[in-house]
Amino acid sequence: MNTRIILEGCTQALVPVVPEDQPLSISSASVFYNPQMELNRDISVAAIAAYSELIASRKQLSLSDVTYVDALSASGIRGLRIAKEVGINVTLNDWSEEAYDLIKKNAELNQLTEKIRICLGNANVLLHKERYNIVDIDPFGSPTTYLDAACNSVINMLAVTATDTAPLCGAHLNSGIRKYDAVPLNVEYHSEMGVRILLGRIARDLARHDKAMDPLFCHATRHYVRAYLKVKKSAKSTDKCLKNMGFIAHCTKCSGRSVHYGLAVSIPEKCEICGNKASIAGPLWLGPLHDKDFCDSILVQLNKKEFGKKEHSVKLVELCKNELDVPTFYDQHLLSKKLGISAIPMEELLKELVTSGFEASRTHFSGTSFKTNAGLEGILDTLRRFR
Repeated sequence: MNTRIILEGCTQALVPVVPEDQPLSISSASVFYNPQMELNRDISVAAIAAYSELIASRKQLSLSDVTYVDALSASGIRGLRIAKEVGINVTLNDWSEEAYDLIKKNAELNQLTEKIRICLGNANVLLHKERYNIVDIDPFGSPTTYLDAACNSVINMLAVTATDTAPLCGAHLNSGIRKYDAVPLNVEYHSEMGVRILLGRIARDLARHDKAMDPLFCHATRHYVRAYLKVKKSAKSTDKCLKNMGFIAHCTKCSGRSVHYGLAVSIPEKCEICGNKASIAGPLWLGPLHDKDFCDSILVQLNKKEFGKKEHSVKLVELCKNELDVPTFYDQHLLSKKLGISAIPMEELLKELVTSGFEASRTHFSGTSFKTNAGLEGILDTLRRFR
């Protein structure tokens, strides 16, 4: 295998060389490495550092006693960075012998051979056998194959990446239904739809193990969704957690939508605004996507460490921290087009909504979109004032 040395954070790694004329895919190299996911890994290091410190403080442990597993390690770059830059007890696993050998070389390169555990085997087998404070699942494609095992293994924090955004966001509807046991809709807020469909699936997988989740920080960036979830084992907490599950009724004609909490609910067949037939998405997660205090903890870690994507990471976390906690965002350009008017500066629109007595914020999902607790008619009335 032809390799080259890269540097992320303060960690070096040997990674496969992929010819420039060959598209990046799981088959383009014997061991997968995606340089475009450096932002994801930078935030992962910061988020896991923040939560590891919290676990250590609450349980009166040293950081080296906090256990972490990257069950699908590939080159090992994520877990190696966490071992070197966070200092917790790291296990790296992959089923590929080539990946296993490369991880061992990368451990030697970073003088981590005596500090990490490297396993060769099936991720699900490992996760069903062992328990970890923090479980990280970052597959190529859908994580659903590994979720039950991950939910079984996790004690405190579950981190999950999904790169199959077409099924998650409704572009490949039937695939989304098969993989996530839910109906996704390919609507203007499809990126948020993907996050909520994924969280809904994870919440139900955790529930089978009498475990509940609280989202700490979840984002959709480019071609992937990433979620960091606090996990608690308690049947009572699980029942409470599932109350955040529900459905969204969306009107493709007027862009109106309504949310309906519960797994067995009566949902209006017609749009409450225009009377057009509504499309139903779900079951999905309707609860919060972020914990503001945890976002602050991530920002502290980002600002005290050296990261290649620090500026972008800080901006993303700050946007999420300040995002209004309501299901679904609105795209101003789409609404303005419906009204036959030009889009206005986002800050002017947000200020006008707040002046009108509503809450409103930007959203990390799109630069042209916003969140508000105003209904569609209230938003349209606000936009009409700028004609």
